[in-house]
Amino acid sequence: QVKLVESGGGSVQSGGSLRLSCAASGNAVSRACMAWFRQGPGKEREGVAVICEGGRSERGRSSHYADSVKGRFTASLDSAGNTMYLQMNNLEPDDTAMYYCAADVYMGPPFRLVAISYNHWGQGTQVTVSS
Repeated sequence: QVKLVESGGGSVQSGGSLRLSCAASGNAVSRACMAWFRQGPGKEREGVAVICEGGRSERGRSSHYADSVKGRFTASLDSAGNTMYLQMNNLEPDDTAMYYCAADVYMGPPFRLVAISYNHWGQGTQVTVSS
């Protein structure tokens, strides 16, 4: 059983920064890919960033980002792979959303930022950015 617990959300002004954390436990194979998703008011859940580890064609960890956050958000994992972070800089009002941590087995790049690819989810943490 995989358990994911997010923390670090809050309210900031446009241009500010926040760092989210996701504490993970449970079967390591079932969380070879760990991702951040977000869902804003009236919007569908969208993939923000993902880190996967263990693919035969990849060495070490590989990261992918949504175009909307490239250059502003950085995902990272601690050395043990038990805590994932999302450093969010230069936040914009459009970044306002509930942010969720998700995890599942290793998967190929086309699936990594797709919500239905993941079976394990945290409860979410709210991020609000005011203009």
